[in-house]
Amino acid sequence: MKTVFILMVVLAFLIIGMVQYFAFKREREAAEAFPPTGQMIDVDGVRVHAEQMGQGPDVVLIHGASGNTRDFTFAFADMLSDRYRVTILDRPGLGWTDQMAPAHKAVWTTAHAGPRAQARLLKGATDKLGVINPIVVGHSFGGIVSLAWALEFDDLAGVVSIAGVANPWPGELGWFYKVNGAAWGSAFVVPMLSAFAPQTYVNATVASIFEPQPAPDGYLDHVGPALTLRRESMRANARQVNWLRPHVVEMSEQYDRIDVPVEVVHGDADTIVPLSVHSAKLPDQIEGANVTVLQGVGHMPQHSHPEAVIAAIDRVAARAGLR
Repeated sequence: MKTVFILMVVLAFLIIGMVQYFAFKREREAAEAFPPTGQMIDVDGVRVHAEQMGQGPDVVLIHGASGNTRDFTFAFADMLSDRYRVTILDRPGLGWTDQMAPAHKAVWTTAHAGPRAQARLLKGATDKLGVINPIVVGHSFGGIVSLAWALEFDDLAGVVSIAGVANPWPGELGWFYKVNGAAWGSAFVVPMLSAFAPQTYVNATVASIFEPQPAPDGYLDHVGPALTLRRESMRANARQVNWLRPHVVEMSEQYDRIDVPVEVVHGDADTIVPLSVHSAKLPDQIEGANVTVLQGVGHMPQHSHPEAVIAAIDRVAARAGLR
């Protein structure tokens, strides 16, 4: 019996070692294939990855869950840079931005950065880049960060939410976030997914995010989904999403304090961040908030209907007197 126990312990350590080895190997390959494309800004000891382009009034772009700056640099940022100075930021723990606190880097924990904390960090980075009175544009999870920015600060021109999280949702999230956002899932499941998730899983996940529209040709090659599969990024993303709802409840009760122009672009076929749960309520919560509903459009309007998003940004610029 003792021999069997020893063999089981040895086998367990071998399996753990193998998982960690392959996870590390994939992370190294991801870093080599998708290095930082911008500059690293130190904000109170936290490195924030930012990319800037163009000239004109300032626009800040904040990506969604599992994303990074590459989602916007695929095409959308270039469409704005002819008349705006565009600053694209990686959120904490994603892309090439550091986690905000040592506790967030721990394996056996649910500690995470909430939307308000993320807004403060990213604002600190834009201040160092000389950004003035920006239009803050957030997609999906970035939408709630953009609203947090408006609650935390006064020196912004307005907010544009693209299929953004805004209000509390009924029920629980799917198994992926529930498991990986838990401390035990962070410790045991995340490394296995990081090490062994097949390309078919990545392809199917990206396709589901874009449905019912297809992902643009070349999107996967540019955006670097391997960056998201790194253990630290998976943990950061899962915790931030899984434990987001209490932050949204608290914030939604204060939306009447937002007094800058707010424009929203949301597809009525979005099943990831449903229009009826999130954006449809904002005109009753924020004075002057305007919601543009895109018929038959899913969760990625910045790719499928960029002209609608750009028009919303232009409207905020006009309402704020920037143009």
